[in-house]
Amino acid sequence: MNSAPGLVTVVLLMLGQIYGDSVTQMEGQMTLSEGASLKMNCTYSTTTYVALFWYVQYPREGPQLLLRATTANEKGRNKGFEATYNTETTSFHLEKASVLESDSAMYYCAMSDTVTGTAGGAEHKL
Repeated sequence: MNSAPGLVTVVLLMLGQIYGDSVTQMEGQMTLSEGASLKMNCTYSTTTYVALFWYVQYPREGPQLLLRATTANEKGRNKGFEATYNTETTSFHLEKASVLESDSAMYYCAMSDTVTGTAGGAEHKL
């Protein structure tokens, strides 16, 4: 990925739906200055109980689990990132107080039906 030093870039791609259930992200590509705060929106729609996930994929690597939440109001945290499973706003927004150039990567918001194990998601590139 070619970006100026000290900048962080975010891109969104939609990956699909699960039996009417879905996760949605509205942002496209974002470029942030190093040290800026980051919020990547992720909302979900479901008729069943789901587990929510954020995955990260660094350049030339496969996707890795960044964080997850499986119960209402649970907060997932890892590497300075955090997301709260909010059932009132049906959201799982990923936030980081101060991004680093090394955070440049693809970010995927995903959900999994805890009964059937099916999954779907949306993606950000940071």
